[in-house]
Amino acid sequence: MIPVNSVLQVGHFPELMQAEIDRRFTPTLHLDLQVPPPGGQFEAILLRSNTKLPEALIKQIPSIRMVATCGVGYDNLPLTYLKEHGIKASNTPGVLNDAVCELAIGMMLGLLRRIPESEAFIKSGGWSKAPFKLATTLAGKKVGIVGMGRIGQDLAKRLEPFKVEIAYSGPSPKQVAYTYYPNILDLAQNSDVLFLACPATPDTYKIVNAQVLEAMGPTAFLINIARGSVVDEEALLYALQHKKIAGAALDVFENEPNPNKGFLSLDNVLLTPHIGSATTETRIAMTNLAVDNLEAFFAKQPLPSEVSI
Repeated sequence: MIPVNSVLQVGHFPELMQAEIDRRFTPTLHLDLQVPPPGGQFEAILLRSNTKLPEALIKQIPSIRMVATCGVGYDNLPLTYLKEHGIKASNTPGVLNDAVCELAIGMMLGLLRRIPESEAFIKSGGWSKAPFKLATTLAGKKVGIVGMGRIGQDLAKRLEPFKVEIAYSGPSPKQVAYTYYPNILDLAQNSDVLFLACPATPDTYKIVNAQVLEAMGPTAFLINIARGSVVDEEALLYALQHKKIAGAALDVFENEPNPNKGFLSLDNVLLTPHIGSATTETRIAMTNLAVDNLEAFFAKQPLPSEVSI
């Protein structure tokens, strides 16, 4: 049971998710971060992972002891401040793996087989004038995954039936049957398709840079389902414009929801508006896990998915 007037909801939730929150408890809403928060002895904050939580806001509410973010990423939280003040944090991993991996596979196939472009070709009447250009087969390719965490491992399992060779990079090797490269540059040199499934941290900031893109080569494809911050977008734009790589599929961007307009005019990209977890089933599951964490906190029980700060 979550006590009344104990949780401050920071920012908007989509209608579906808000209805699920309201079904389980009644938060106090703080939707406009440009104004001071409402008064009260709030002990917890609830927000989405696409809402930046200002450190200044928490300082205004010294009673806060827990922050529940709805999403797998928690780079929106002032982690250093939370750690210094003993404030717990939780996220919602696991429940969105299926949806994110489904989109990743769809984006990969759409990019390699030029599916959006081929649909536009038919609708424009181009098919009656000339055959459509050839695409790329996935079978037999080398697929690299940057980040072999929960999502990376689930993605690899889905890739196995496609007759590909799978490798990965990350801070340390995992107990998986795939080739491990400690360095992303080495992985890039040995990948026809490179997936980004790593968390957004200082270590992964712009980890895909001009050198990595050059190592991939002109026949390789990049697919980013992680965070926009893990890619040097200016370097990626240059690589796409000058055919340094074959193409890219991007679900995340540095400046959301207003991505760099340079991507919009390219014919070798596939773009989606950060919809990795955007299914009805997944968003309901994410919301409930976030609320489960809040309930555990107020019951003085271990959090189901506490973030290790």
